[in-house]
Amino acid sequence: MTQKVAVVTGASRGLGRGIARALGGKGMGIYLTGRDEAELELAAGEVDAAGGKGIAIQCDHSDDTQVKALFERVASEAGRLDLLVNNAAAVHPQELSRPGPFWEKDVKLAQMIDVGLRSNYIASHYAAPLMLKTGPSLIANISFYGAASYFHGPAYGAAKAGTDKMVHDMGIDFVDTPVSVISIWPGYILSDMIKALPEEHKTPELKAMLPEFETPEFTGMVIAALLEDPDLKSQSGKALIGARLGQKYGIRDLDGKQPKDWSERHGEPIAYFSAQQS
Repeated sequence: MTQKVAVVTGASRGLGRGIARALGGKGMGIYLTGRDEAELELAAGEVDAAGGKGIAIQCDHSDDTQVKALFERVASEAGRLDLLVNNAAAVHPQELSRPGPFWEKDVKLAQMIDVGLRSNYIASHYAAPLMLKTGPSLIANISFYGAASYFHGPAYGAAKAGTDKMVHDMGIDFVDTPVSVISIWPGYILSDMIKALPEEHKTPELKAMLPEFETPEFTGMVIAALLEDPDLKSQSGKALIGARLGQKYGIRDLDGKQPKDWSERHGEPIAYFSAQQS
């Protein structure tokens, strides 16, 4: 491959799939990972249709050996890696959104810490050597306002807050390298699952908020612009709100709206102390 190369994890559906489509629209070669082989092939076809090159790779991000093999394949085939989007997450939406305290919910929600936080670390670990050889490059981790406020309970909050702190510390390790690392907070996503909800299953609150939901592609467009920013390194180690980046780069959503910054409702990214220990 001579064009820029990206890996998007958790790309068989939802946000990851939309990010991959948007990056495909920039002519990038995209390795799409996930567990659903059939959906990955369809998603790779969407990347091709957008103008990129989609490569579907079945990968369970709870299995470190599969993740290691993924990046070995990227190194062998492409010889470079310009962008890693860590989006894979073990989400159980019905259990996650069910009312009640964490001890009354299924313990499987803790899987978000394994596939969501730990898996981000493992993917970054195996991607870093190739990215260092590539030159200016970016690791973008999908986080959310739940890092700073109560949102779906402690397992979700721990996964997101942990991701943001991990990014801060990785930024310190990458400080004298060409690699940058960030967390990005999308807004509420108009996923295929949300669009497919029957009207009778949409609460009055959801119906009122739906016009402010953003497409999955918006986050992909913002990440692509960030990758091209000559001042990218100054953002490394930070958690960034996608809507603000959209305003900065003049990017609107596919329907023409400027996606909403939800910080007044859900809080700001945490500013961590940055001094390195000797």
